[in-house]
Amino acid sequence: MTEQRKLAEKICALLSAKKAEDILIIDVSEKTTLCDYFVIASGHSTTQVKALCDNLEEKLSEEGLEPRRTEGTREGRWGVLDYGDVIVHIFNDESRLFYHLERLWEEGGNATVYKD
Repeated sequence: MTEQRKLAEKICALLSAKKAEDILIIDVSEKTTLCDYFVIASGHSTTQVKALCDNLEEKLSEEGLEPRRTEGTREGRWGVLDYGDVIVHIFNDESRLFYHLERLWEEGGNATVYKD
């Protein structure tokens, strides 16, 4: 398992521990130079999305991992945390249905549903 995949799995575990739902890892390494993996997860409310973003940032920061950039984490509809090789998207239910990133990036076997 690559270091990038290990980071994606760690992120999934942290999100799952805080009750994120529908967690998905998508390998985009063959599709873009932006990153190797997307992690996509859902929270039921804007409050939960904000809490998931904050907790993830805090836990990874404790390990010396700081996001290169964050976007939307305070609004709670769609938070993006860029960890270089892994970009994390945390949606509320409504925004995830609307943007449906899986549809844009999934192709064949490049997506894995996270199960803890």
